[in-house]
Amino acid sequence: MKLTGRVWRFGDDVDTDLIIPARYLNTSDPKELAAHCMEDADPSFAGKVQPGDIIVAGKNFGCGSSREHAPIAIKAAGVACVIGATFARIFYRNAINIGLPILESPEASSGIEEGHQVEVDLETGTIKNLTTGESYSAKPFPPFMQELIAAGGLIPYVSRTVGRE
Repeated sequence: MKLTGRVWRFGDDVDTDLIIPARYLNTSDPKELAAHCMEDADPSFAGKVQPGDIIVAGKNFGCGSSREHAPIAIKAAGVACVIGATFARIFYRNAINIGLPILESPEASSGIEEGHQVEVDLETGTIKNLTTGESYSAKPFPPFMQELIAAGGLIPYVSRTVGRE
């Protein structure tokens, strides 16, 4: 699967409170979470992000509490993929569980700027900066994780898998 989108850039140590502030955790409605996504990091983000856009971040993206609200807010805001130098372990798992692809690539993280257009090939892990022509590599997901992401997350994947038996 290939994704193409405009880049939103964030730095190192973006914690889950910056992704979705704790004051909005009284809801689990994805649309409401999306309306406040990245609000404390960039107040204009939720109003400007477009479906298919891509977040590029520095080290330790998604650190802090283990709330599943953070990747849900990002996905519901329309972000197709997150590329980071590194991710917090629990955020990584939560993102995969809800079907939000995230790729680790320190080179892409440092080489891609806000507003650039990028193409991400989830099957190969290739990240192409369409603005500059540079290419980067990330470790591709194993086939079962690609199926899980394509299904929209763990619950739809399991539902589909159980239905095959």
